[in-house]
Amino acid sequence: MDSAFERHCSELVARERSGHTAVVEDNQLYVWGGYMSVGDDEVFLPNDEIWMYDLEQSVWKVFHMPGEVPPPMSGTCGCSLDGHMYIFGGCDDYGQTNQIYCVNLTDGKYTWRKITHEVGSAPSPRDKLSYWVYQGRIIYFGGYGHKLLTDEDSRNRSFIVDEASSVEGIFWGWNNEVHIFDPTHSKWSRPHTHGRAPAPRAAHASATLGHRGYICGGRVMETRTNDIHCLDLESWTWSEIVPASTSPVGRSWHTLTALSDSSLFLFGGLSVDCKPMSDGWLFDVESKKWREVEHPFKTKPRLWHTACPGRDSDVIVFGGSCDYILLVDTGHCNDALVFQTQPYPLFRICVDYIAKNVRNSDSLGNQLPLLPPKLLTAVQRRMCFYRPSKKQKY
Repeated sequence: MDSAFERHCSELVARERSGHTAVVEDNQLYVWGGYMSVGDDEVFLPNDEIWMYDLEQSVWKVFHMPGEVPPPMSGTCGCSLDGHMYIFGGCDDYGQTNQIYCVNLTDGKYTWRKITHEVGSAPSPRDKLSYWVYQGRIIYFGGYGHKLLTDEDSRNRSFIVDEASSVEGIFWGWNNEVHIFDPTHSKWSRPHTHGRAPAPRAAHASATLGHRGYICGGRVMETRTNDIHCLDLESWTWSEIVPASTSPVGRSWHTLTALSDSSLFLFGGLSVDCKPMSDGWLFDVESKKWREVEHPFKTKPRLWHTACPGRDSDVIVFGGSCDYILLVDTGHCNDALVFQTQPYPLFRICVDYIAKNVRNSDSLGNQLPLLPPKLLTAVQRRMCFYRPSKKQKY
């Protein structure tokens, strides 16, 4: 890692939380839902507000969300597609859900819409699942939830029962199902996959590279794994990848982010021995090699956080917990950690240099009006990031 930064420039800052949803759209980080600890209680964050963090200016804003508002939840699976944020599943006050909601992030109205599918059957209620986006469709994998166990589930071993949880024929457990949602036609479908599927799991991490979807780790019954699997999203064929190097330790509640056509970035999570982690790793899907990377956030472990791909291959990690989340009054976070994974383009380097130094240089300040319009606008926006603030953190 070349460098990174963590900062709050505005007085308004999103509340600390874990198990939330976050997406990046047009260099804005949008954050919804999740929960935090208040004394001995776990409290869901408001369901009718969305927080927006300007990654260029380091400014938070909050917006009211009208419409068909989903219940307050954690553990939802959120993604961005064509300027819209979709959330599916999650856990509310009544347990896991299987509803899907959508909000347009580009019209400035932030109005929730509950989607009623017209074709197919929705997956059973679940949380802590993952997704891939491919060719305008959202593909969901795994998770923990409840269902009426069928002969097909038992025969295909697509559902592992949590022996500690069953009530009158309803079983809780982990699954390895693949479900497709097509927003254009409000259609659910389930592909017939080939190859050996990963073991049923939850709290794993996923990412999409080209026409392939990757998953890594997660909780499989009472263990936490470090395996990595790939699903070809055209042939629907599963394959397990055997790393050609030392691998990260097994974990859950971590994140996996696509950086390029061949690279994935793993950060944080909860280890096999319930230790919150702060390590970062790069995985090259072509060489099948893991490489641990240095970064400035080694003292900031995170689990059940979010990680979004940003501009110029940045990875934006927000929120999560720095402690084991089953502990009382755990340490939820509200800082944004921005990892720089590649050298920045010359334009961005120039903008950052001018914005950072203009306040301390009369010559730079006097020459601002001489900058080309595009560069001047970018510098003026970026100057806010370097503005002194009581809430700034390095």
